[in-house]
Amino acid sequence: MNTTIEKGQRVRLVETNDSYTDLERGDEGVVNFIDDIGTIHVKWDRGNYLGLVPGEDRFVILSNNPMEVKC
Repeated sequence: MNTTIEKGQRVRLVETNDSYTDLERGDEGVVNFIDDIGTIHVKWDRGNYLGLVPGEDRFVILSNNPMEVKC
C-alpha cells in the first residue's frame, strides 16, 4: 500500500535517530510541510519542530484527512 502524506495530517512518533531532540515515542503532531527531498516537517504538540526522514525515522499516520494547519 502506497500512503501519501499531506500537510495537515496527524502523525505519531515511533522512533527517531535524532539524539538532540527531547521528543519521545508516542509524541504526536501535525505535518506542516514536506520539502523537496521528502523530509516531513512536523509541528509537534509539545511545541517542537522536527523533520521526519522516511526510511530513517519511524512514525504512524493517525489521520488521512488533512486539516488546516495554523502556524
